[in-house]
Amino acid sequence: MKERVSILDGNTFLVSDRRGNIEPSYEFPTGLFSYDTRFLSTWVLSLDGQPLHALSIDDSLSYKTRFFMVPGDPTHDLDADVSVIRSHSIGSSFDEDLTLLNHSVQDREFRLRLDIASDFADLFEVKQRLAKKGSTSPTVEEDGLRLTYRRQGFHRETKISSSAPVEVDQGGMTFRIRVAPHGAWTARLHVSTTVYGARGEDARATLPLGGQRTVADIEAEQNALIERAPTLSCDCQPLAGAYRRSLTDLAALRYESITLGVRLVAAGLPWFMTLFGRDSMFTSLQILPFLPELIQPTILMLAGLQGTRIDDFRDEEPGKILHELRYGETAGFEEQPHSPYYGAADTTALFVILLDEYERWTGDGTLVRQLEQETRAALAWLDTYGDLLGTGYIWYMTRNPETGLANQCWKDSPDAISYADGRLPPFPRATCELQGYAYDAKLRGARMARTHWHDPAYADRLEREAAALKERFNRDFWIPEREYYALALDPRGRQVDALTSNIGHLLWSGIVDESRAPAVVAHLLGPRLFSGWGVRTLADDQGRYNPIGYHVGTVWPFDNSIIAWGLWKYGFRDEAGQICEAIVSASNYFNGRLPEAFAGYERGLTDYPVRYPTAGSPQAWSAGTPLLLLRVMLGLEPQGEHLIIDPAVPSGMGRVELLDIPGRWGQVDALGRSRTPHDATRGH
Repeated sequence: MKERVSILDGNTFLVSDRRGNIEPSYEFPTGLFSYDTRFLSTWVLSLDGQPLHALSIDDSLSYKTRFFMVPGDPTHDLDADVSVIRSHSIGSSFDEDLTLLNHSVQDREFRLRLDIASDFADLFEVKQRLAKKGSTSPTVEEDGLRLTYRRQGFHRETKISSSAPVEVDQGGMTFRIRVAPHGAWTARLHVSTTVYGARGEDARATLPLGGQRTVADIEAEQNALIERAPTLSCDCQPLAGAYRRSLTDLAALRYESITLGVRLVAAGLPWFMTLFGRDSMFTSLQILPFLPELIQPTILMLAGLQGTRIDDFRDEEPGKILHELRYGETAGFEEQPHSPYYGAADTTALFVILLDEYERWTGDGTLVRQLEQETRAALAWLDTYGDLLGTGYIWYMTRNPETGLANQCWKDSPDAISYADGRLPPFPRATCELQGYAYDAKLRGARMARTHWHDPAYADRLEREAAALKERFNRDFWIPEREYYALALDPRGRQVDALTSNIGHLLWSGIVDESRAPAVVAHLLGPRLFSGWGVRTLADDQGRYNPIGYHVGTVWPFDNSIIAWGLWKYGFRDEAGQICEAIVSASNYFNGRLPEAFAGYERGLTDYPVRYPTAGSPQAWSAGTPLLLLRVMLGLEPQGEHLIIDPAVPSGMGRVELLDIPGRWGQVDALGRSRTPHDATRGH
């Protein structure tokens, strides 16, 4: 299986193969991307007409990678007399440093060639294999190569220059080099990109840093963020490694919004380097106890872009919170509805949940009061546009059958919502976790109304509605003979009866009847759903189960972190610890960086978590997973002006100490230790 190598700095990222090359491919997309446009689609290095092979790769830093190369294909008797070191680094631009080493005892002449091109593809054009509608032109200039794309007012440009003498043609650059015995030759290639605005200027020039960030800027920002976060000291090295990697990835995923000039956390690489409502809010919930200062810009951005009208093309409705915001060509020409797009049925409730949780941690009542109208509008959406069939449930069905998303829950792939036998239900659909989120949002809205908006009557009404929803839900979604909640209801009110990880989100929301929680937990930790590495998205005896199916059998770290949080809320501390141990152990096989998803094979079958072929990495809500698991293991919960600490560290992890946890209480420390076998016999 081919593997990608990535470097990123939020606004700009580069994905190459394991040789440092970029080649046009739909099956294995690589490139230099910024604001949803691919600025390099070909970047291939060769020496004397031969491809280069990487002996070793240093990719320990998110913004810099080094490849140690030799010409030709690898053989068992490799004894090269020349080698090449190529170093990639990224900021607002991309730099490649080349070093050619002559290991022989005589002068050598070399021809080093770099093939260069750009298709200026929009990310959706890459994913959907769409043809370009504008024109691309390469121009050879005195100091390098300029690649230009125009389509009416849409204008993008890539400029490549070299620090060493070079022959430039429209297809790339050629270095003719003479190197002394045991000597070295070096050059730096600089790639700048331009996102032209309406007035012909670089649209990024208005950003706080003028769109210019150096490697030094990135390194300083990452170090500062890590220093601000609580300090983790623990006996479990996989946990320590995952925590450190998560913080560096979260720093790298921050990007500057062109529209508002604020710094936000992008959802993930390669497809989701932008604001995603669902991903951004779940990530915010995960990292809130650690980096609360990153949360407010996301809340304000989502509130500022809240839906205000009926727009079928964008699935927009009054009060609705967006799904996704894009800056690329297809969004600009309205060939895709992502400017922004509102096709998500869960984001609106999650917005209310996040705002309340943020205030509970930080004490920022000013923000809650500032966003009162937006929060009321979100709560109103739940009972109006969200309830398509007037049954008291949240339903979804796109208003835009041409380019809108069919499934508008977090499992949004086409086959993700099914009956146990594999059949797909008709639309609209009411998935179970949407009802849980709505229940939680109403209770949290009631708390904010009572404590910050001074509207007890509204608070009472929301609490009554939440209680009625919980009673109705436990009647209509519960499958008595199977003792779990249905994945969804179909338009006729019939239960979509697949067994999925969604029932874990119900625990997190609090909508599960206490008497039914043990049965739900038994399913989550039973062999059908729990692989040993985590809870699968779909049980292994269901019709559409596939251990390497995107939402139908894989294990998602973010999903498991929410499930662990739900188990903790209902008092199932040992079971929450099982999930924490599984995910932390899995992270060790990914060098501390949890991917978007990994295969759902049984732990005893593989002895290691199997990579999902096209999983994004890094992903924000995967990076946030170790942080939320730490909260669960240490039992951190805000209570008024205090932080409750009630640790239950899984067996074998030893000591876990988290210092300087920020919040409305100032900073506090938490310490937990694995329970001894004697302690474990005492139960919950």
